Amino acid sequence: MRTCSLIDLGLTPYDESLILQRRLATLRAEDRLEDVLLLVEHPPVITLGRAGQKAHLHVPESSLTALGIEFFEVERGGDITYHGPGQLVGYPILNLTEHGCDLHRYLRQLEEVLIVTLSDFGIAAGRSLGRTGVWIGESKIASLGIHVSRWITRHGFALNVNMDLAPFELIVPCGIQGAKATSVAQELSRLISVREVMAALIERFEVEFGVSLLPTSLSELFSSRSRASIINRDRPAIVRGMS
Repeated sequence: MRTCSLIDLGLTPYDESLILQRRLATLRAEDRLEDVLLLVEHPPVITLGRAGQKAHLHVPESSLTALGIEFFEVERGGDITYHGPGQLVGYPILNLTEHGCDLHRYLRQLEEVLIVTLSDFGIAAGRSLGRTGVWIGESKIASLGIHVSRWITRHGFALNVNMDLAPFELIVPCGIQGAKATSVAQELSRLISVREVMAALIERFEVEFGVSLLPTSLSELFSSRSRASIINRDRPAIVRGMS
C-alpha cells in the first residue's frame, strides 16, 4: 500500500494554502514528494473558479472587505463558493498516473469519500445528476473543484461541518440557481466538531484511494526547509481578486 503524507494545517489563510498547494504540486510532478493530503479550515473567503461568473456574487466585490471576507479568483474548476471556519477542506496533491489517469473517476472517488463519511454519522447524502459535489435533496453539503496539470491534482473538496451558512446567501452556490447550503450540524440538529468528522474522513480516504495516510508536519515534509520559505518563494503567483 502506498503512503500519502497527511498534513493538518488547522485554520490557515486561503492565500497561504494556495501557495503551498502550488509548490507541493511542482515537487510532486518532479517526483520529489509522495502523494500529500492537506486538511484545513479557512477564515471567511469566497473563491471563483475558472468556469465561474462574477455575476454569481450578489454583492459588490468591494463590500466583502467590510464583511471580513476575502475574495480570490483561482485556477480550479467549478464556479463560486464560500469557505469559512467549521468547514473541512481537503486538498489532495496526488499523481493520478498512480490512481487511474481518469479525471471523472477521480471526482467520483472524492464524492464517494464524502458520501461514505457522512453515512458514518447517519446522514444519507448522494450525487445529483449532472452536478458535481454531494447533495441532500436540493441542498449541497459538500463542494468539489479541482485543477490537474501533468496528472498532478490541486484544490479538492469542502465539506460543511459546523459553520455559519449565512455567507452562502452572498453567492449563487456553485453557480446553481436555487441551490441551498446545508451542513453536518444542521442535518444532525446538534453541534459536531471538525475533528470528529476529520477522523472519519481520513479512514474513508485511505480505503477509497488505497493509501496509508501518514501524519506529517510541513517541517518533516520539507526537511530543513521552513514553511515560511516555501510560502515566500511562490508568493508572487497569487491571483487575488479584490476591487
